[in-house]
This record gives sequence, structure tokens and C-alpha cells, in this order.
Amino acid sequence: MRPLFHPAVSDITVEGLLYALSDPVRAQIYAEMLASECPLNCSNFRKVDNRTLPKATLSQHFKILREAGLIRSERKGVEMHNTTRCVELKERFGDMLSAILNTYAAQSSRRPGFRRARTRGRELLRAEHKQPERQKDELVTSQTNGRA
Repeated sequence: MRPLFHPAVSDITVEGLLYALSDPVRAQIYAEMLASECPLNCSNFRKVDNRTLPKATLSQHFKILREAGLIRSERKGVEMHNTTRCVELKERFGDMLSAILNTYAAQSSRRPGFRRARTRGRELLRAEHKQPERQKDELVTSQTNGRA
């Protein structure tokens, strides 16, 4: 088996952290790992956001989190146990990670209302686009009636 790559704390970049947490699924995985007091494996995250993720997708998410320096993975038999590197990262990046995760949490709590507003906005746009057609039809009807 190939050894797993874990960057040294000095090699971890802000860009790498932001990229790893730019995906909502990875951000949720990382947040749940932070809340856990014990190492977790990929199968703990088969259901994320009320949908089942394929193992290959989860494996890719964990690889990105690991290579960004957010988690440490250790092989234990056939399982991979994952823990966060939050203590090491806090020393280097301060509260940046908690700010990102708090923003995701706030955004997801507002998301259902945002979807309703976005849908309502689409309905209003459609109504505005149909309105000129109705006005055109009314104009043609009034012109036709005026000629008769």
C-alpha cells in the first residue's frame, strides 16, 4: 500500500484550505469530524445532506481534505481512520476555519427561504416576459376591432 500524503503544517496554504472547504459536502464532513471525539471512517459519511454518496466520491473528498492538511488519515486494518488537525491549524491560521464553517452553517439555515425567494423571483420574471406579449395581443385585437 502506498503511504498517505500529509503536508507539514508549514506547507499548508490558505488557498488549499479554501479550495478544500469550497465544496459544501467537504465542509459538512469536516464540521462533523470536528464535532466528533473519536476518529471516523468514510462510511460514517455515506449519508450527507439527505443523500447517499458513492464510496468513490467520499474517497475523493477525503483525499482533498487530507492533501489540503485539514485531516490526518491512518490505516487500521482495512479501514481508514480520519481525525482533524484543528489544533495544529489553529496555531497557524487562527479562527479562519471556524469562521468558514460558521458561515456555511448560517447559509444552510437560510437556504430553504432563499430557494423560495429565488423561485418567486423566477415567476415574476416569467410574468414580466409574458406581459409584453399580452400587450402586443391586446394592441393587435384593438387595431383589428378598430378597422372592422
